Amino acid sequence: MIVINIDVMLAKRKMSVSELSERVGFTLANVSLLKNGHIKAFKLSTLDKLCRVLECQPGDLLEYIESDEEYDD
Repeated sequence: MIVINIDVMLAKRKMSVSELSERVGFTLANVSLLKNGHIKAFKLSTLDKLCRVLECQPGDLLEYIESDEEYDD
């Protein structure tokens, strides 16, 4: 499974969820959903905005963890 590590990057950048929300132009609710992993997919343009604002690479935000879960495609 893919884990989104926005909280790690926010801590490293000393940035709040509300500041990230403002800077990327997403609602606080949507950033919270991303941060807490309550999404199934997101656009590459979203990843681009997050990387630009957090000054990081996609690999800093995304992590693969082996899981027994099966996904429906």
